[in-house]
Amino acid sequence: MAAGIWVRLMHKTRIEKDTTVECSHNDWQEALETACRQLDVSRPMILAKHIRDWEQFSQARFLKEHFVEDIPFDRMEVEFIDPDQKKKKQNPYASFQ
Repeated sequence: MAAGIWVRLMHKTRIEKDTTVECSHNDWQEALETACRQLDVSRPMILAKHIRDWEQFSQARFLKEHFVEDIPFDRMEVEFIDPDQKKKKQNPYASFQ
């Protein structure tokens, strides 16, 4: 899979439905609209808080109050996934070897 978003519909700690949509980090809002169509849910309102969370953490969480229509799940979680980006933890002792 190329880079994209992973959208999960959560009920407590359980994933009820999920989907992935290919996109770049900056095109996540368009990809979210596509994912909502695939999951057959309305698109949530994107607030300044969601944009800040996206910029800082590459994640956003939408609760029931962010949807105009009633939703049958507790929250929607959106996360950017890039399989090519390797998260390397640097060994703090590497410089001493």
